[in-house]
Amino acid sequence: MKLILRYFKPFLLMAIVSIGLLFLQNFADLMLPTYMSSMVDTGIIRGGISEPAPRAIPGEAYDLLVSYGTDMSAYVKTDKVPGDFPGFDTATDYIFADTAPERLAAIGATYGSAAVHISRNITVDLNDATAEEVINQANPDAATVTTGPLDVPPQTQFEIGVSLTKVFYKALGADMGAIQQKSIFGIGLIMLLITLFAAAITIANGFLSARISTGTGRNLRHDVFAKVQTFAPAEFDKFSTATLITRCTNDVQQIQMVAMMGLRMICSAPIMGIGGIIMAVRTSPSLTPIVIIAVILLTVLQIVIFSKVIPKFKIMQKLRDKLNLVTREGLTGMMVIRAFGNEQQEINRFEQANRNIRDTNRYVQFMMTIQQPTMNFIMSCTTLAVIFFGARIISAGNLQVGQMMAFMQYVMQIIMSFLAIGMMFVMIPQALVSAGRIEEVLKTETKINDKKGTELKSLGKRAKGELVFDNISFSYEDAESPVLENINFTAKAGETTAFIGSTGSGKSTLINLIPRFYDVTKGAIRLDGVDIRELSVHELRSNLGYVPQKGILFSGDIGSNLEFAKEDATDEEKREAIKVAQAEEFVYADKDGMNTEIAQSGDNVSGGQKQRLSIARALVKKPPIYIFDDSFSALDFRTDAKLRGALREYAGETRATVLIVAQRISTIMNAQQIIVLDAGKIVGKGTHRELLESCAEYREIAESQLTKEELA
Repeated sequence: MKLILRYFKPFLLMAIVSIGLLFLQNFADLMLPTYMSSMVDTGIIRGGISEPAPRAIPGEAYDLLVSYGTDMSAYVKTDKVPGDFPGFDTATDYIFADTAPERLAAIGATYGSAAVHISRNITVDLNDATAEEVINQANPDAATVTTGPLDVPPQTQFEIGVSLTKVFYKALGADMGAIQQKSIFGIGLIMLLITLFAAAITIANGFLSARISTGTGRNLRHDVFAKVQTFAPAEFDKFSTATLITRCTNDVQQIQMVAMMGLRMICSAPIMGIGGIIMAVRTSPSLTPIVIIAVILLTVLQIVIFSKVIPKFKIMQKLRDKLNLVTREGLTGMMVIRAFGNEQQEINRFEQANRNIRDTNRYVQFMMTIQQPTMNFIMSCTTLAVIFFGARIISAGNLQVGQMMAFMQYVMQIIMSFLAIGMMFVMIPQALVSAGRIEEVLKTETKINDKKGTELKSLGKRAKGELVFDNISFSYEDAESPVLENINFTAKAGETTAFIGSTGSGKSTLINLIPRFYDVTKGAIRLDGVDIRELSVHELRSNLGYVPQKGILFSGDIGSNLEFAKEDATDEEKREAIKVAQAEEFVYADKDGMNTEIAQSGDNVSGGQKQRLSIARALVKKPPIYIFDDSFSALDFRTDAKLRGALREYAGETRATVLIVAQRISTIMNAQQIIVLDAGKIVGKGTHRELLESCAEYREIAESQLTKEELA
């Protein structure tokens, strides 16, 4: 989690803005059910009347309400006819003058009580009665008058008061249809504005979360890739190529997804859930137990499911590594697989890896599939319970239809919040596993790095190229015996030093010590008298032209592959390197020349062509030291001889040191110094002629490759 937070830090300001927008968005979403309730109760059921007492009243009705004990002190006569009441008589009718909400609420309490008594003292339904019928039948002097304590809930009193208000408004000539439409359209407009506001915030938040998540993913991928670039072969032995690819792609993707969804769900779901509970309780406290039971059931469901699922996530990532490995080996080794007729064996191997990840993933998906219908069942039962108990409360006069509908909306929001939290509980453990795997790569201490604690030495702009191997030994980690032991020799500038020996004698290992792919276990390698461990890795390798045993080309064209060694290489330098590497015949055979496309890994050129282009790439750099690790093995004897001749002339111009590992005597017989290795030790050192006389191992190799005439 610390890893995620560290990469999240540069986007902290954006995250704060995003969370602030989430609060606004959720607040807007929580307000919509309230307005929907108001539209149903006020706009539809009450005909647009929301006040607890009428705003205007006929004079006779005024007297009637006073006689029923209603506080009418806030009502006054006016000399101006209100716009909503064209039948208003300024001489006799009254209008509410005090606009204070608390004053209107106080009058509404006594008004509602009077409305209930009036409704009991008349013989017609208030919804169908006229003002004249109400005033005549409810007159205190009439014989039908009934009074006494009220056993009616306040909500019912309010509804009866609204019905009485409609009677009075009709008497004043009010258009009740227009009042209702005005109320509905007014509330609808507010809801529309809130929705548009929430939509705008959602878009802005989506943009910010996308910027944050993609930026986090970009930085993670960059650092993982950059870290892998510093790995020595020892670190690659610890991490396979397949797992490094998975960690740089799938694992980063998991973290990126959590960074994006986290800002939209982790923060939003609690806000919406808690806000929904608060609003539900405020809307109808009597229905709150239903919400509590639903929340408890949802919590138990989440705990049970994720206790089963979370342990599988780490297994899933390892299985992805395995599948990636099998797939990669199957594709890269396709020719070998076909040559040995093992297609079915590889298909079975892939199927086993595929089946393992399928079974684990199926179990996870099965458990997650259970979650959705179960939550839907809880949601449906909760809705049913709200309707059942809400209807009873409505019939008792303690709840309105719109309030019950709003309560149901809040319940849905609460449940959806739990569903979102559930999704995050799936994603977060996966992201934590991925973060741990990435952190393992980033925290790996590379064994080959610049020496710390002391000031690094420098060779100046260009090294002279003299290499001294001073009694060096080397052992691989956890190896029982050293691979190289007591190696002493000097490779002089302007000369060629060659290495030969049986397979496994340590030739390539010895060569790989020079660019510090490995560090010596004992002794020291000195370049121009300076221990190479006291130089920066960059400076050391900038003085080397390295051609590996297996020619490696990069996708692009021939020119870009040559520029890989020297970015500012001129066309003339590239042409010269191609000529020395004996690559002219196929480079310029194509009309595109150096612009000829190179496929991934150089798969569209032969092994010999790949080696010659790799050699040309090293030659373009013109370093003081050339290292050829068995780089002529794919060349025919004629091309090999021509290349060696051109190379001697090319390297001699700059007095470069040339180091060659070879299996063929013909490749190295003209070298000024040949070192013969056997079982990691030097068993011979000298020129070709000297070694034929003094080194049995060298003579044995030479006799196996050359005729007696060639040896003479």
